[in-house]
Amino acid sequence: QVQVAESGGGLVQAGGSLRLSCAASGSIFSVNVMGWYRQAPGKQRERVAVSTNGGSTNYADSVKGRFIISRDNAKNTVFLQMNSLKPEDTAVYYCNADLLRSSSDPSVYRYWGQGTQVTVSS
Repeated sequence: QVQVAESGGGLVQAGGSLRLSCAASGSIFSVNVMGWYRQAPGKQRERVAVSTNGGSTNYADSVKGRFIISRDNAKNTVFLQMNSLKPEDTAVYYCNADLLRSSSDPSVYRYWGQGTQVTVSS
């Protein structure tokens, strides 16, 4: 059994900052990619930022220069530091983890957290 849990959402004024955290726990052999996605009302879920266990990162154009993704591989944890927030960043933010569950199973499994609400007021 694997659990992915986010924390750190909330209400902030435009121009402010928030830091989201996400931890994967349970029957995990190794975590390959961890990432953040978001879904605003009436819109499709979009990728915000991803991080590989090798240290590579990728950001959506809309957040480049404002958001920073980081990881603690030893704790299977990923963070999203969100600066200079805008009202259009308002969404439910979801964390996901692509991982191996055991050394004998080469399949990569994707797990999602339950989401955390981020609201940016103007």
